[in-house]
Amino acid sequence: MLTSLKNPLVKQIRKLHQAKERRSQHCFLFEGTHLLEEALVVDYPIQVVCCTPQWQARHDRLWSQLCLQAQRVELVSPEVLQSMATTVQPDGVIATATFRPAPPPLASQLSLGVVLETLQDPGNLGAIIRTAVAAKADGLWLSGDSVNPDHPKVLRASAGQWFRLPMTVTADLPEQIRAWRQAGVQILATCVDVDQSYWDVDLRQPTVILLGNEGAGLSSELIDLAALRVKIPVSPGVESLNVAIAAALILYEAQRQRNFNP
Repeated sequence: MLTSLKNPLVKQIRKLHQAKERRSQHCFLFEGTHLLEEALVVDYPIQVVCCTPQWQARHDRLWSQLCLQAQRVELVSPEVLQSMATTVQPDGVIATATFRPAPPPLASQLSLGVVLETLQDPGNLGAIIRTAVAAKADGLWLSGDSVNPDHPKVLRASAGQWFRLPMTVTADLPEQIRAWRQAGVQILATCVDVDQSYWDVDLRQPTVILLGNEGAGLSSELIDLAALRVKIPVSPGVESLNVAIAAALILYEAQRQRNFNP
């Protein structure tokens, strides 16, 4: 059992708290029993699992599965686990894995997608990922200046759905959007200064939803590339909704139309 904070593995995992180290090591850190179970369900390749003896005793069957599927498993003291975790009260287990989400589909196979430009809050991204999976979106595209999708808070906020959604960080979103347009995909931008509501558009055809930064919204460049510009109606005095809420409303409107208006 690892009991020293100076152990090389412990030091290596603690470094994954920083984005630059996650990029350097080409892996990320995730915590908690639920996330670990979700990763195993989809057979996501796990590198290292560290848990306390108390956690192992409570999850004997899961531990046996991890011994077969993870590259390395280690028992650690509660103090060591606490030093590696990013949460205040970890539940006794953490793991590392290579950042290798499934790539989103090609334009010819795309039915419903989400683009996020300059999104900054990891909680928002995790919530959008969770909703996108629930609403049967095909994939998610992030601009390069958005929050890192492998941020520990993103994984926690996704409630394990992170492992199920194809996603990618795109260096040139305008180029990607132009490719979708050429392939006949409908591009929908969310704006506040337009008359058309998202209720008024046909979302049954292949569609990509563009959502912008929490404070500034979408850039004018992306708005200009959209064939449709829609608003989410709000009461007077309310500027806009949280971006994760906006994503949920439009994604589920797309599902409503597709399920009840074939």
